[in-house]
Amino acid sequence: MEQSLNSFKVAILVADGFEQVEMTCPRKVLNQNGATTHVISPNKDSVRGWNHLDWGEKHKVDVPLDLARAEYYDALLLPGGVLGMDALRISHKAIEFVKSFFMAHKPVAAICHGPQILIDADVVLGRTLTSYVAIKHDLENAGAIWIDQDVVTNNGLVTSRTTDDLSAFTTTMVKEFNLEIHQ
Repeated sequence: MEQSLNSFKVAILVADGFEQVEMTCPRKVLNQNGATTHVISPNKDSVRGWNHLDWGEKHKVDVPLDLARAEYYDALLLPGGVLGMDALRISHKAIEFVKSFFMAHKPVAAICHGPQILIDADVVLGRTLTSYVAIKHDLENAGAIWIDQDVVTNNGLVTSRTTDDLSAFTTTMVKEFNLEIHQ
């Protein structure tokens, strides 16, 4: 069934060292389904991905984080990547940006290490989710209920473990974002 995310705006928050395919694949699927996507980063012009074991490509930053406003967007995508997530987790602006999506009850999709920033945004307590197994205990210690599944949905939050789960992640993300349109 073809989903339509026409007029749906998705913020994609990344910093240098994000896992490239965890941004490019979901972004492509969102765009193919009619969504408008914006890469948001603390960087002003471009942000560099990570391609498994080495630096990946540079990607254009559509909106610098300093200028980004969560109220403009309908949903948030958080790709993983240890380096990128570590950079975002120490940014007060990034944490507040993420937190504002939860405060407004907007859908959020996070894959691999992406859920790490949810700990800093203080939004995981009591939520069921998944992630890359290396951050399982971090999430549990912050009050999350971690389960080992390819994709987990919980109250507008879609999470997945790794790049191996991208197909299930993108399919579920589109369905959840589409539900938001029709509520």
